[in-house]
Amino acid sequence: MSNICAGIGRGQMYVLEDHIARRREINQLYRTLLQDVPGIAFHTNPNEDFDSNYWLTCIVVNADVTGFTREEVRLRMEQENIETRPLWKPMHLQPVFADCPYYGDNTEGRLFDDGLCLPSGPALTNEDIARVATIIKEMY
Repeated sequence: MSNICAGIGRGQMYVLEDHIARRREINQLYRTLLQDVPGIAFHTNPNEDFDSNYWLTCIVVNADVTGFTREEVRLRMEQENIETRPLWKPMHLQPVFADCPYYGDNTEGRLFDDGLCLPSGPALTNEDIARVATIIKEMY
């Protein structure tokens, strides 16, 4: 690691707690604004032993309930100049691993197909978050 990268990383440690607090606030705001939207589920802590920093706020879109897919949400956000992205593509679906054995039940495939990372940066305002939530609500 270069001295410059190390210095930047060290400087970021001073604001780390503020950034984590803001990410948690953003997650809670999305949950509040979208709580009455059927078919939208949030990733959450599995139990009280966990305390996520919610670095990303991710949703899963159940198209059978919402009437629209994760991809339709992503494209709608793109039209509004809002960047979202699918959850990461599972390793076993990457071309480099096409010939490797796979042991699973396709949970990760369903999450990739239906999951979406919403804007979550600490510089986002509450109004930015409300705008994203409003667009999702308007899709109904």
